Formats: sequence, C-alpha cells, structure tokens
Amino acid sequence: MTEIMKNGPVNPVKIQDNTFRDGHQSIYATRMRTEDMLPIAERMDEMGFWAMEVWGGATFDTMHRFLGEDPWERPKLLKKYIKKTPFAMLLRGQNLVGYRNYADDVVRAFVDKACEVGIDIFRVFDALNDLRNFEICVERIKANGKHFEGTICYSLTEPHLGGDVFNMPYYLDLTKRLEAMGADSIAVKDMAGIVSPYDIFALITEMKKVTKLPLHLHTHYTSGMASMAYLKAIEAGVDIVDTCLAPYALRTSMPAVEPLVVALQGTKRDTGMDVHKLIALGEHLEAIAPKYQKHLATNTLSLIDAGVLAHQIPGGMISNLVSQLKEMNALHRIDEVYKEIPRTRKEAGTPPLVTPTSQIVGVQSVMNVIGGRYKMVNNQFADLMYGLYGKTPTPIDPEVQKVVLKRHKRGQTPVTGRPADYLEPELAEDKQKIGDLAKTEEDLLTYALYPATGEQFLKWKYGVEPMPESVKPPAAQEAGKGK
Repeated sequence: MTEIMKNGPVNPVKIQDNTFRDGHQSIYATRMRTEDMLPIAERMDEMGFWAMEVWGGATFDTMHRFLGEDPWERPKLLKKYIKKTPFAMLLRGQNLVGYRNYADDVVRAFVDKACEVGIDIFRVFDALNDLRNFEICVERIKANGKHFEGTICYSLTEPHLGGDVFNMPYYLDLTKRLEAMGADSIAVKDMAGIVSPYDIFALITEMKKVTKLPLHLHTHYTSGMASMAYLKAIEAGVDIVDTCLAPYALRTSMPAVEPLVVALQGTKRDTGMDVHKLIALGEHLEAIAPKYQKHLATNTLSLIDAGVLAHQIPGGMISNLVSQLKEMNALHRIDEVYKEIPRTRKEAGTPPLVTPTSQIVGVQSVMNVIGGRYKMVNNQFADLMYGLYGKTPTPIDPEVQKVVLKRHKRGQTPVTGRPADYLEPELAEDKQKIGDLAKTEEDLLTYALYPATGEQFLKWKYGVEPMPESVKPPAAQEAGKGK
C-alpha cells in the first residue's frame, strides 16, 4: 500500500450511486422502469451513499416517450422509500433536460418544480463550459436552498491533458469561477471516459490548491481507464466519486462500487461500506436483467472501446454516427467520419464532445463526408456557429462561419451575449397552445420541454388516446393479452 494511502487523517471517500440514472442510461438506453427500482430502494437508502442520482440526463425524455411514465412522478415515488440519502440530478444548464436552450421563464419554473418533487443536488453543466448558461439555474437552486454542484466538462484535443486548449490553466480558471458563482461542490465530468490516471492525479492535486470545496469525479468505463483513474484521483484527495452496482457498471457506464470498496478497505480513504450488502443489491438487478437485455449492445466482444483511446469520440456519439451512416448505406465511410470530426470540431471552436455538442458536431461531420464540406448544414450546427449555444473554448473559424451562416434563418452576424438573452419567454404561449390537456404545472413543463412527444404523452396520461402496447409496462401488456 502506498504511503499516501496509509498516512494522514482518516478521510473516507464518499460515493454517489448512479445505478438508477446514468447506469441504465449508459447500458440499457435509459429503459429501467420505476417499478424495478422500488424493491431495493429502502436497502439502497441504508448503504450510506453521499447521494443517489435518480433523475436528469435522458430519463425525462425516455420516460415519457418510451416507458409511458410521468417523469415528475419518479423522484416523488422514490422519496417515499429513500428518506435519508439526498437525490441528485444531471441538469444541462439552460438546456435543462432537453437538447436546446430554453427561455429563462422555463428554466426558472423547471428548477423550482424539480426542487419541489425531491431533487436535493443539482449537477449543472454546459456543453461549452460557458458559465453564463448556469446563471438562471443557479439563481433558482440557491433560492430553494439546494446544493449547486458546479460542473466542468472534461475534454482533450491531444492524448493527454495539455496543449493549447484543455490544459491545467483552463480547468483551474473554471474551478475558481465556479466557486465564485456559489458552488457547493465542483465536479469534473468526464463523459467520454478519456481521463488518464496520472492526468487526473495532477488535475485534482492542482484543483485542491485553488479551492476548499469538495471535488467530485465522474467518469465512464468506456476506455478501460476509469477504475485506475479513480484510484489515482483518490490518492490526490478527491472527495466523491460516481459508481454503479456491478450489474449496471463497466461498458460505457461507471466503475463498479464493490471492487472499489474492497480496494480501499484498511486505508485512510476506506468508504466504510458493506460489500456484502452491495452484492445482495446487485442480485436484484441480475434477476430483472432479462427485461432489459434487448437494449444491451452486443455487437462487440470487448467490454471497453479501445478505439476511444485513439479517437476520443464518446461511445454514445459513435452509436449515433453508426446509425446515421447505416440509414445512408454509407457505414463503410465511418473511418472518413472519424478523420473529419476533429477538423469540424476545431472549425466550430473546439467544443467538448458532450450532449448536445457531440451530436451537433457528429451530424455535421457526416454531412461533410457524404455531401461535401458544408454543402449541407444542419440547423443546430448553424446555431452553434451563430453563438446561440454560447462561447466556444477557441475562436470559430471565420471563413467557415461565413459559409455556414450564409443562409442561416437567424441572420449572418453572430451574437456574443448570453444565449438565453436572445430568447423570448415561452411558458405563456405554451400554456395557450396545450390548453386544458395540461392539468398541472408539471404537465405544462413536460409540453414546454418536448412539445410533440410531450403532447402525445399527455394524451396517453389522460386517456385521450390509448397508450400503445409497446410503451406499457410488461405487467400491463400481459394483463391486456388476457382481455
């Protein structure tokens, strides 16, 4: 055991459990139903997790579209069983849980309602690390007395930390600015699983010198480096890490909690968690696995994507690219797309590759390969170049920007202000459009976030239209067959 793990005061690593959100989002396309969470909810509450992530990310979208569940009900229902452990959610800043920037009135109403239904900790991030897109979220999180976890999207332009863009000064500057914004903790969000062990050791070490706030590391197992990265981050003094129960871990998910607990036993960073109880919780997930198996990617033998070590493209982005190319009968051109992505990304101001910028850059890269460079431009890419997502880490290529914005519906002169300042209030008009179908504030917000699919869900919810069998829970499908 290293001296750094033996000596010094006892400082247990805190664990955030992501099983009920990012775990099944990463490996089962976010399809886990609330009914399968409830049988172990009370036992999860007894484990001593720092927090449990139960909402945000893609859950809102998937629940109302594919599971026929009201997203607002999940945290309320889980709170009846989980009474001690704080609930965390992933919030995309001004994007909330959607894929575009929403007007300030929608953001205020959403955050207030999220606090009301049971969210205690808000992990707020922006795809461009433009902190102006945090402002309204933070205002409402603080007004409600909740925990604001300021989040830095980790990205690279080289194999390791450094270079002209994503270097130590870049991350330390964001750390200091988040603390100045009133963050209660700071998270490093490595969505692509590309942080290497020694890079994260150096980064956490330096961050500890500029802030006293708790530091939280989130990474994915995609590249195979995640568990190594956690151990080095823990040696450097990271306070909190994200894990999942073993059945929902690894692949493109997070590291498993069980081996980490055992690895730290007897050290000054010992979590104090009971591995036997954790294993028992995993048995429930194994038992329900057949319900979700069809969503598990089985196209490769490897549990890791070694390719991401070379091209640094997140796994979710790759699956989208493959799907897009298949539709065009052009999957054989994927290597060309891999080469195009870094070029398109640089011209667009080197955005971190995270939702929604990963999809935006990916789609445009495919268009550039298939149709010729910028012969076709998708609207979201044009909005990115226009400035509607915020300030990019590096300047946008002016010549490419002119070409992209030549026929842009919003205009040819880019904007530089806070993106939401260019958006008109939305809720009053949304209320008029949806009318009596939205019977609660939650219903109105569901429609505001997802007008087409949200309206469809409300029709199912209130019996205006029958819910398709494919959306109903399995038990309801079976009951329907017996009629």
